[in-house]
This record gives sequence, structure tokens and C-alpha cells, in this order.
Amino acid sequence: MGPLDIRLRLSALWVAMVFVFAYVDLFALYRPDVRAALEDGKIFAFDISQTALFGMTLYIIIPSLMVYLTLVMGRHLSRIVNITVAAIYALTIVGGAVGEWSYYILGSIVEVLLLAVVIHHAWTWPQNTTIDRADHAPATHPLTRRRLSPQGPDERRRRQMLN
Repeated sequence: MGPLDIRLRLSALWVAMVFVFAYVDLFALYRPDVRAALEDGKIFAFDISQTALFGMTLYIIIPSLMVYLTLVMGRHLSRIVNITVAAIYALTIVGGAVGEWSYYILGSIVEVLLLAVVIHHAWTWPQNTTIDRADHAPATHPLTRRRLSPQGPDERRRRQMLN
């Protein structure tokens, strides 16, 4: 597999986690206790306010951005950010699942497992298989900015003679 495999795997894991995260929260709207709490102006342990909704939006934006950031950050930074964000989210998901219904616990287990795989891939990311963005750019001549041939000068002369 190619050099972007780890980045793509990590990004796909974040996509899957966000989908499970969103659907578990959407399924909560079918629960009478959740709907009653919403009618009383409460979400989980929080009063529904601009501040609470802002915080919840920020909470879901971060893993959503990880889908993209994992693909564009350098290896070193990506490893640190993936491990840190995944660990923090795993802890908050476990904490939020305490005392919940079985569907919520199942979804939370899947989310935590996906995040554990994120941590594993980021932690074990081999240094020599990653090509950073600068390495993807084609080589150019420093003065003319023309693309350089991937072959050396001897190979170019040989090909010209054959044509």
C-alpha cells in the first residue's frame, strides 16, 4: 500500500467515529426522557443556552476537522494531535455513557474502539513510510522553476538517442 495509507486510515476512522457519534445522539431524540428534558430546557446535565450550544458545537467540530487535518498535517504534528484528541474524546465518551441506555453504551463502545485504533495507528506510525507534503511536490530547477525529469541525465540522453 502507498505512503498515504496511515493518513487515510486515520481520516477514515475519524469519519466513522463522527457518524456513530451523530447517530447515537440523533437516536436519543426517540427517548421520552430526553424529549422531556429538552422541553424543560436541559441537555444531559446542562441548561440549554447559547454557551452550552456553542460548546457542544465546538465539541463536534473538532473531530470533524480531524478528518481533514489528519490528511494535511505533517507526520509529527499529526501523531501528537491524533493521540491527544482521540484520548480526550475517548475519556469524555466513556464519562457520557455512564448510566445510559444500552444503545448509547453500544455506540459509545464502538466510538471508543475507533478512537483506540486512531491512537494505535498514530502511535505506531512508521517514520520511513510517510511522505510529507514537500516530498510530494515534483522537483523543479531552482532558477527556471521547470520540472526536473525523474531520471538522471544519462537516462535522458539514452532515451533521446532511442527516439
